[in-house]
Parts: sequence; structure tokens; C-alpha cells
Amino acid sequence: MDLAYLRAHPEHLPTFLTHQRIRETPVSGGDICAASRLTLDDGHSVFAKTWPERAARPLPEGFFAAEAAGLRWLREAGSVPVPDVLVALPDLLALDWVEPGEPTPEAAEAFGRDLAGLHRAGAPAFGADRPGFIGALPQDNTPGPGPWPDWFARHRLLPYLRMSVDGGALDGAGAALVEQVVERIGEFGGDEPPARLHGDLWPGNLLWGADGRVWLVDPAAHGGHRETDLAQLALFGGPPHLDRIMAAYREAWPPADGWRERVPLHQLHLLLVHTAIFGAAYADAVRSTARAALRGPDRATVDR
Repeated sequence: MDLAYLRAHPEHLPTFLTHQRIRETPVSGGDICAASRLTLDDGHSVFAKTWPERAARPLPEGFFAAEAAGLRWLREAGSVPVPDVLVALPDLLALDWVEPGEPTPEAAEAFGRDLAGLHRAGAPAFGADRPGFIGALPQDNTPGPGPWPDWFARHRLLPYLRMSVDGGALDGAGAALVEQVVERIGEFGGDEPPARLHGDLWPGNLLWGADGRVWLVDPAAHGGHRETDLAQLALFGGPPHLDRIMAAYREAWPPADGWRERVPLHQLHLLLVHTAIFGAAYADAVRSTARAALRGPDRATVDR
């Protein structure tokens, strides 16, 4: 099997793998999927991921289809590099291989500018025309015209707050803090038209390539507020050269006034996803981030 054959017959890839007709090398696939590097007969490499056989939960219907659609939608913008989708089957996703490289300041600055270009490509509405996932959890992409704060509260905060409470990860006090953020979400300002978002842009979903570029992988792509991507990028220590990324982004497309005070609001979504998936280990982060978010509108009131 070479690349041309794979493109013409993507449905044959599982058979070749089952009969060991392709060299397969396990690689890191993140916290959810099993992944491998496939070396084809023409020397071309492919990144393939599948649902682990011994996973705690079954493969959600449409999981790989949603990721493939998100990758293609981001790639259509022609801005940030995104791997080409070669195979999208119900139980397998294969992408063009990106050779890893070292993070550099130059790549970081180019990524900041490219990310602004991706966001500028826009979206028809908040949400998407397809169901989505973030991690292994469903993501409600029901489209809405805005305003953004109401849509974000209904579709990005409240569902994962409920999951976190139901799963015992957040107690009543923690839930009350998040509910205060939801009640006051109209006070945060910064409402904008929908941008084209990666949607799960924590630093682990940046791939620093040997070609000197930063590639996007594992999206939860949808139309949303561009500050959500920027805020998620700063989580968990941030990527290398975050200051260069942000400086280049701000030069290309400055965020609206008050964006720094809104960072905790936007980060709250992904932290609630973490309590919903991983449990109480992230509860302190949710509580402290909700408190920081609430201080934003309070400062804005004082400033007026």
C-alpha cells in the first residue's frame, strides 16, 4: 500500500493493518486513543489512531467523524497548518504524518499570526453544523446567533458543571461559584461575532514540526469567541514561547479591551471538562478560576 492507493481506497486500511501488511510503530496518542505511525511501501508515513480495545467506555458514535470534520474545517481556512485527513472510518482516523521538531521563537511568532488568521476566517454561527466531542465527552454544538455570553453559558459551562456535580467532582460551594459566573456572564463584555476556533487549544494540542511550523491537532472545532482559544493556550503552564505567540497575535489582531480580565472566564470551560472527565483533582482549579473570573466584572465596575 502506498499513499496513492490509500487515498483511493481508505476503507482498505483496517484490512492491511489486521494482516500486518503495513509497518506499524506505536506512538503517543494522548490520553484517549491508541496511536501508531504507519510506514507505507513508498516510504510515506501516516499517523493513525483508534479507540483502545480495553477502554473504560465504548467508542462514542461519530467520534472520529467529528474530529475529521473539524480538522478539515480548520484546514480550509488556509492559515495554521493542519494535517491532511487521509482516512476517516467509524473506528479509525489516519492523518498525514508531521515530523516533530523543536520549538523555536520564530515558529511561535508565525503561529501567533497564523492563529489570528484562522480566527478571522470566522464561522456562520456559534457552534457548528455537526455534533462534537471534547476529549471523550460530547460537546453540544447547537448553532446559535448569539450574543456569545448566553451561548457560552448554555453550551460550554452548564453541561460540564452538571457532569462534574453529578460525578461528585464538585461540591455545592464549587458549583455555586460557577453558577455565579453564569448569572453574571453578561457583565464580562467582549462580545464578538463567531470566530473559527480549534476549541481545545491547550498546549498539548500544538505539534511543533521539523518544518519550523506549529501544527494543530485534536480539535473540538466550532464557531466561538477567539479569546477562548487564547485563554486555553495559557493553561497548564502554556506552550514554549507563549509570550512570542501572544505578541504576534496581538500585533496581527488585537483582542478587545479587557481581554486579560476575561481569561479565567474562558479557561473555566476546559477546567470543567477536566473535572467531568478526571474528577476532583481539578476541583481546586475550577474554584480558583471561577473566583478570578468574578473579580473581572468587579474590577470593571470599579473602573467605571
